[in-house]
Amino acid sequence: MTFCFFSDLLSRIDLDELMKKDEPPFTFPKTLEEFEYAFNDYGQLRHTKTGDAFIFNAREDLHRWNQKRYEALGEIVTQHVYELLEKKCNMTKAILPVDATVDEPTSFIYLSPDALSNPSKLLVLIQGSGVVRAGQWARRLIINQDLDSGTQIPFITRAMEEGYSVIVLNPNENYLEVEKSSKSSTQPPTTEPSDEPAEKKERKDDKEGKKRREFYEKYRNPQKETETERIPIRENGSSEEHVLYVWDHFVAKAAAKHVFIVAHSYGGLSFVELMNQREAEVRNKVCAVALTDSAHSMWLQETSKSTQDWMQQHCCNWVSSPEPLDTPLDSMLPDCPRVSAGTERHELTSWMSFNSIFKFFGEVAEAKEDEEAEETSNTVTTRSSSLKGKHQDL
Repeated sequence: MTFCFFSDLLSRIDLDELMKKDEPPFTFPKTLEEFEYAFNDYGQLRHTKTGDAFIFNAREDLHRWNQKRYEALGEIVTQHVYELLEKKCNMTKAILPVDATVDEPTSFIYLSPDALSNPSKLLVLIQGSGVVRAGQWARRLIINQDLDSGTQIPFITRAMEEGYSVIVLNPNENYLEVEKSSKSSTQPPTTEPSDEPAEKKERKDDKEGKKRREFYEKYRNPQKETETERIPIRENGSSEEHVLYVWDHFVAKAAAKHVFIVAHSYGGLSFVELMNQREAEVRNKVCAVALTDSAHSMWLQETSKSTQDWMQQHCCNWVSSPEPLDTPLDSMLPDCPRVSAGTERHELTSWMSFNSIFKFFGEVAEAKEDEEAEETSNTVTTRSSSLKGKHQDL
C-alpha cells in the first residue's frame, strides 16, 4: 500500500520541477575574494559588492548545502586568522610533536618571538572545543560580528604592549583526516532465474517506475559525502593531551617567572586536567588564571583539596550572566570565584571580559613585584646586618 502511494505521488510530480530543488554540488570558493567577501577596516566581514553581512541561507530550503558553504567559508577564515597571527602579531609556528618524523601527522601552536626567552611575563591562550583553531575564540563571531570579538588577536596585541610574551595553543587540531581507501561495496547484480514468471520480470523491469524511485531517493538524500578516517596526532590526540604536551615542552621551559593563562569553555577543563597532572609545577609557575565560561568540574575531574584551594586564590571565572560585568556570583561548588562576563552569550564571554581580565592580571603582577621587592629588601638588610655584626666582632 505504501509503495503504491509513493508511486502514485511521484507519477503526479513534474520531474523538471523536482530537479530545480535538487542539491547543488558541494563545490565552493577557495578564497575570500572568490566568495566575494572581505574584512573591512572595522574587522567586519562584508560582501564586496553589496556591503551586506554574511547571509547563511544563500539558497532557500537547502539547509545542508548552506551549512557546507558556511563551513567552507570557515576554513578560509581560519587561514586568514593564521595570516594575521604571523603578519600582524609577528608570531611563528612551532610544530607538534617537537620530534615529529616527516611522514607522521602534525599540529602546531603559535609563539611570540620572545615566548621562551622573556624573563618576566608569559601569557598562554587556550580556546574551547569545536571547529575553532589557533587564534580563535568563536568562528561564529568572526563571521557574523567582527575579528576583535571572535579572535584572540586583541589579547595578543594588548599582552605584547604590556610586556608579556605569548603562546597560542591549538587544542582542537588533534588528528589528520584522510579519505578512506576505496573498497567496492557494490554487490554484483543478482541474475534472475531463467524460470522466473514473465509477469514478475516485467514488473521489475518497469523502467519508468524504477526511474521515479531512483530520482526520489536522490532528492531525499542527494549527495553522499566522502568517507574519511582520522589519524591522531601523537601525544596531542585531545585538548587535554595537547595542553599537557605544550606545558611540558614549552611553558615549563620558558624563562618567564610569571605565567598567566586565559582559558575559554573546554579550555578551562583542560587547564584543570593540567593541574591534576602537574600540580606542583603549575603552582610554582602560574600566577593567575582567567577562565571564561569554563566547562571544568572540580568534582567530576576529581581535583585535590590543594588544587581547589589554589584555584580559589589564583583563578577567576567570568561566566555568562544577565548581571553587569564583574558582578560577583554565588557558587555552590568548591570552585574558584565567579563573576559576570556582562553577557548571556557563551561565545562572547572572553571578549566582554577582556579589560577586566587584564586588570586582574595587572593587579596580580603588581602584587608579585611588590612581594619580590620586599623579599629583596629583606635579603639585603639581613645580609648587611650580618656583615655589620661580623665587623663589630672583629
